[in-house]
Amino acid sequence: MDYGTSYLVLAVIFGLFMAWGIGANDVANAMATSVGSKAITIKQAILIAAVFEFAGAVLAGGQVTSTIRKGIIDVSDLGATPEILVMGMLAALLAAGTWLLIASNRGWPVSTTHSIVGSIVGFAIVGIGIDAVQWGMVGTIVMSWVTSPLLAAILSFLIFRSVQKLILETDAPLDNAKKYVPFYIFFVGFIIAMVTIVKGLKHVGLDVKGMDAIYISVAAGVVVMLLGKFLISRLQFEASDNINFHYANVEKIFSVLMLLTACAMAFAHGSNDVANAIGPLAAVASIVDSGELSQKSALPLWILFVGGVGIVLGLAMYGRKVIATVGTKITELTPSRGFCCEVSAATTVVLASGIGLPISTTHTLVGAVLGVGMARGISALNLGVIRSIFMSWVITLPIGAGLAIIFFFMLKGIFS
Repeated sequence: MDYGTSYLVLAVIFGLFMAWGIGANDVANAMATSVGSKAITIKQAILIAAVFEFAGAVLAGGQVTSTIRKGIIDVSDLGATPEILVMGMLAALLAAGTWLLIASNRGWPVSTTHSIVGSIVGFAIVGIGIDAVQWGMVGTIVMSWVTSPLLAAILSFLIFRSVQKLILETDAPLDNAKKYVPFYIFFVGFIIAMVTIVKGLKHVGLDVKGMDAIYISVAAGVVVMLLGKFLISRLQFEASDNINFHYANVEKIFSVLMLLTACAMAFAHGSNDVANAIGPLAAVASIVDSGELSQKSALPLWILFVGGVGIVLGLAMYGRKVIATVGTKITELTPSRGFCCEVSAATTVVLASGIGLPISTTHTLVGAVLGVGMARGISALNLGVIRSIFMSWVITLPIGAGLAIIFFFMLKGIFS
């Protein structure tokens, strides 16, 4: 391939740019509920994300990558001209990264999955032909954009109702919080362990199936529950804290939970969404390496590292605006509400990842925040903010496609 090195260098730069956009937009909303409910500070959020997003990306990021890389378009017609696919993937990365930069600047939590899918479809229509797009696959992905926020909203509504019934609306909320919160902590540990086992351990050569996976997850849940109980036992409860806010002491207990769910959410997010940046990069690397189109290309570890580094940088440098939108502007969050959002979002991500559906963490989390708001009545929601978020979701696909078409023709002009 004539321009092999140039292609690879550009792919790494654009892949890093796209991963940076994921950090600025997507990770920000994975952390937004924890920061918005004041359970953790923005600096702590960046540290947690650095560790757990990176771990999720490197350990569990390969499953969804294959869907992004070869599920959306049929590239079999490009056997003789693999460089067309290389330019297309470069254009897709640049287009998606550009749109994420614009959206993050506006504080809109848009879907990085939409952005890259739209961009790849846009390139395919002009670069290969409209028939090359697997419209059935695109349809399934579009379906998941409706189902994932809906499922997360229902889950968070139910979990928050359970918190209201068992703890907040009782005569002794603090005692009940001490009694029931460990069970919620167990659930968090269980879900995260399931995510890791179902998706992640194949990369490191461990394949755990069936009941074994459930036993290990239960054990992990128990360990996390004991850790949570220890952290709760260290908390100081002052009666005077409750003067301004009746549930101040109860919310302290939920702050411990938020810390655990923030880690969980970051891990789930890294495993699901790193694919959006490194799927196209892996495709380019594989073509440059072999000089031909191969459907089965191994995913080198350095590519996962590029994704992980970009994500952490994006959150640290530019994540504040989206955190403000999701964490404080949709509905007022407290640690107990934020916890319900995070757990239901993480559960939805687990379910979808298990089936191999590239869902949008953004839609899932916004859906979960809406569910908690609904549990408090429609007046608890800021409908203006919700309207602009939905608008930004709708335009993401066509904008991604349009930008990718422009960049594709520019790259074609440069390299041919």
